[in-house]
Amino acid sequence: MQQNPAQTPASSEVPPPATTVTPAALIARARAMLPQLAERANQVERDQKVADATIAEFQSAGLFRVLQPKRFGGYEMDPDVFFQIQMTLAEACMSSAWVYGVVAVHNWQLALFDDRAQQDVWGDDSATLTSSTYMPVGKVVPVDGGFQFSGRWGFSSGSEHCGWVLLGGLVPPKEGETAPEYRTFLLPRSDYQVVRNWDVLGLKGTGSHDIVVEGAFVPDYRTHKALDGFMCNSPGNAVNRAPLYRLPFAQIFVRAVSTASIGALQGALNGFRASAAMLVSTNTGQKTTDDVGAQMACADAQAAVDEMRLVLARNFAGMMQAARDGVPIALEQRVEYRYQSAAVAERCAGHVNRLLRYCGGRGIYLSNPITRSFLDLHAARAHVANNIDPYGRNYGGVLMGQSNKDYFI
Repeated sequence: MQQNPAQTPASSEVPPPATTVTPAALIARARAMLPQLAERANQVERDQKVADATIAEFQSAGLFRVLQPKRFGGYEMDPDVFFQIQMTLAEACMSSAWVYGVVAVHNWQLALFDDRAQQDVWGDDSATLTSSTYMPVGKVVPVDGGFQFSGRWGFSSGSEHCGWVLLGGLVPPKEGETAPEYRTFLLPRSDYQVVRNWDVLGLKGTGSHDIVVEGAFVPDYRTHKALDGFMCNSPGNAVNRAPLYRLPFAQIFVRAVSTASIGALQGALNGFRASAAMLVSTNTGQKTTDDVGAQMACADAQAAVDEMRLVLARNFAGMMQAARDGVPIALEQRVEYRYQSAAVAERCAGHVNRLLRYCGGRGIYLSNPITRSFLDLHAARAHVANNIDPYGRNYGGVLMGQSNKDYFI
């Protein structure tokens, strides 16, 4: 068995999770963390890293185990629980919620790998965490038993807290094949370097640094084929049989990078409402609470949060029912769900723009918590999975009878 090359903060001290934990209890634990997360937010930005203490608290509360297989002490809960936790955390610190989402979702994807890979990561310490960057930039050379693997990847959120990483690469086509095959490659910390270079305008605390690999050997069993994820038929399904692991990989992952935006908008709205009673225009003497524009901005933002939460819950309820029934999810539905996920960051950024407008001159100060939400939400829009245009075009084309052009659905 491969020894764990790096320990996450306090991971070896985390006791086995209680089997009686409930979704409501986990969400309540997340909400109880909000004052501390808000207090740490400035330091998290300065450090370009979520606090070690925060990761340890997530571990102790069992938050990383929501989507993890029960075989390794996980809870195997529905995705809705995972996303409710992420939205809750984002009300206080979107960077912390982003890292929680993209790191915890890997416990779901790892369950799709060959069982030997799962044992490599969790066999000695089931609290071990994994980061990722799925950019298909890895140089892949097939060798006996696996692949020689090299490259440099960007945007590995939370990588300094993790002992393993998932990296994207294209396996060259074999003779007679016309296209390369996309796979995710799983590597231990001893096989890669984290290069600290995260200097950005928003989501500063995610620590989404570069990953460098120089000629590492990756056994074939430590790779996951994108096609298997698309077909919901992966090697890990042989040992992890819960319906949860029969969902399309793309549907879970894209929501992990969009859902924190919903919570961040709610947090910005909460902050705006709390401060509005004290704001008075120096030009007109009008209270912000009496400003029709501010009133409409609040109403529209709260309605949008409610709508996006409901759509998220409805979509995963439908997908989970299909998984339980053993029936495929219609292609058009998958395209629709993909578009709805991509639209989240764009919509949330638009609403926080309006809220910031009614903060007046105070809105330009970096000390204003709503300004942080503004910057974080615009940074979230830059993620390729949150670029609404290609997914909107594809969805519109499918609605008008054209063929689907996106297979990361």
